[in-house]
Amino acid sequence: MKLYHFPLSGHAHRAYLFLSLLGVDAEIIEVDLANGAHKKPDFLKLNRFGQVPVLEDGDIIVNDSNAILVYLATKFGRKDWLPDDLASVAKIQKWLSVAAGEIAYGPAAARLITVFGADFRSDEVIARAHRILGLINDELEQHAFITGKTPTIADVALYSYIVSAPEGNVDLTRHPQVRQWLARIEALPGFAPFPKTAIGLAS
Repeated sequence: MKLYHFPLSGHAHRAYLFLSLLGVDAEIIEVDLANGAHKKPDFLKLNRFGQVPVLEDGDIIVNDSNAILVYLATKFGRKDWLPDDLASVAKIQKWLSVAAGEIAYGPAAARLITVFGADFRSDEVIARAHRILGLINDELEQHAFITGKTPTIADVALYSYIVSAPEGNVDLTRHPQVRQWLARIEALPGFAPFPKTAIGLAS
């Protein structure tokens, strides 16, 4: 099993983190995004979108971070991370959508400005970030993890861009339940940290 990875990508970190939490020994292949390796023909054969992460498992190629989480949990029969009862499936899918939507256009976008020079309006994306973090904070007042008492792939999907939000000038002190949740994830066996960039509020 191979994971095509870029250390500063929160999307790639989701897959890397989950492999680590599962204790799966995969070959990690770092993709040189700075020099356009993700746009070269060989990589585009793996992912036409030219994005990381990509999971290669024999003849199976999975090239979306949330899809990789679902694939890995299913492949290894980890119903603790991806229960199959309908209520849990619906809750997890909702938060995977939040990770791909509000998180991507909030804290992730704010970080893209400071770390990669993306052309977004910082006031807009920071406000968006606080809105979704406020909703997540409210949810976490009810239970330790995002869907209940134990972690699921939904927590993994949300973690990377939330923990790195201060790099995009998003202040997490306004969201105490979120900060406690981050600490609970970081205490899990097999946890692998998201590399920090000394920029924004994290400078």
